[in-house]
Amino acid sequence: MTHSASASFLGSEFNDFLFAPIGEERNGMLLSVLSALARLDVDPWQEAAELARLPGEAATERLASMIAALPDGPSAPSDPRTIAARLVALLPRRASSNIRPRQTAPGVGTAIGPRTVMYVIFMVFVLGAQWVMTCRQPPAPVDNARAPASSTASTQMPPPSAGQ
Repeated sequence: MTHSASASFLGSEFNDFLFAPIGEERNGMLLSVLSALARLDVDPWQEAAELARLPGEAATERLASMIAALPDGPSAPSDPRTIAARLVALLPRRASSNIRPRQTAPGVGTAIGPRTVMYVIFMVFVLGAQWVMTCRQPPAPVDNARAPASSTASTQMPPPSAGQ
């Protein structure tokens, strides 16, 4: 079976269908749709997507022919069409049109809720108040008289005594 990247793009919408049992194998294990499609060298997710796009009757016929073609199918003899009809009912159904919905990033195109609007208004108010407060504060006075003229202080010598 060739590996396809389609599994990573299709979410779990097909899990009910793909992991559903077709029947019991001769060794007693359940045979899932996923295993059966893999044995037929068919990409399970791609096939599930194709079957979901088909009308119900066409999807049932297609899946029934695949089940009948399984080399080591279910041990109990049963009608592949009955099994296929049960399994096709598990597929997600799309709208009747063939137009696929456009994929968008999460959050794009969604309506902005009232909480978001209130948050934005609050943030604008807070930022505006901070700006007004910084503009109204007088500049800090600079007192140069107390600051030393240079970083090295000169030591003053007392004037020599003239009368000694």
